[in-house]
Amino acid sequence: MTTPRVFIVRHGETEWSLNGRHTGSTDIPLTANGEKRVRATGRALVGNDRLIVPGKLAHVYVSPRKRAQRTFELLGLGHSHSLPWAAHGDKPADQRACAADVEVTEDIREWDYGDYEGITTPEIRELRRQQGLNPGWDIWRDGCPGGESPSDITTRLDRLIKDIRDKYQAPCMAGAHPAGAAYMGDVLVVAHGHILRAFAQRWAGQSLERGPTFLLEAGGVGTLSYEHHSIHEPAILLGGAFTVDLAATKYPAY
Repeated sequence: MTTPRVFIVRHGETEWSLNGRHTGSTDIPLTANGEKRVRATGRALVGNDRLIVPGKLAHVYVSPRKRAQRTFELLGLGHSHSLPWAAHGDKPADQRACAADVEVTEDIREWDYGDYEGITTPEIRELRRQQGLNPGWDIWRDGCPGGESPSDITTRLDRLIKDIRDKYQAPCMAGAHPAGAAYMGDVLVVAHGHILRAFAQRWAGQSLERGPTFLLEAGGVGTLSYEHHSIHEPAILLGGAFTVDLAATKYPAY
């Protein structure tokens, strides 16, 4: 029995991600290079013999920001039903059939940077120095004035993680199959850099204040799963393998 996974995908490159400006509620598009790289990611990682197998996806969560929605479109997952947003551009010609529902949720939108929206970390630290605050700003510890705190982020991410486990992955590992369906428990989450790093931290049961020591590049893909096929042992999967149909594999005779 395959242990279900959660694939986390950060949106592709934008002008602000290129120059380090914090992008929360500001809705800016992917760059042309960002779109090109996400298309390449879809070709490399999405398919029946790839890391993300469309037929194994039970559900897809996408941020309400256009840059995340456009990233999902470019991965090449084709749906028989319409998406919950108007398309932001053309899609890859080689669509891979996927029957999983796509849900837009505020729980996976980017961190609300408040007063720090649109400025870089060095600019934030200089601003804090001028305000008489500790210039050694750390979002995982300090949060953002006028925006969200680590506690706020923890609350909404824990709600989403519970939703994923209760609805899709615990039933999968318990062998519960909806009538007439070959139920698989993989979940895809398409969102943003800080929120997905926080998501992985909370997935592993760690407090945000400890500060994640892992990174997720623009357009990058990460994998979360469980140890010992147990819903009570969530883990970060450091390296996921491509899918191989063992029944169809030809082995050489020795």
